[in-house]
Amino acid sequence: MSYEKVSQAENIIVGTKQTAKALKTQPVKEVIVAQDADPRVTMKVIQIAEQKQVPLTKVDSMKKLGKACGIEVGAAAVAIIK
Repeated sequence: MSYEKVSQAENIIVGTKQTAKALKTQPVKEVIVAQDADPRVTMKVIQIAEQKQVPLTKVDSMKKLGKACGIEVGAAAVAIIK
């Protein structure tokens, strides 16, 4: 599952703003978005990922995604950097 992919990745960027910025400025291997996050928050990241043709994976829980990143709070979006 994608949670393992995130926890095993060497370089990740956590958060919607940082993920959107990374998509614009550096090579991103994959974007993971939590489905239980507010769509208004994740919409921009999803649009940019689709424009840049970066693989987009959706997971069910912000809390689990945050835990996979090693943080105590939920994460709406994560970018795995090449």
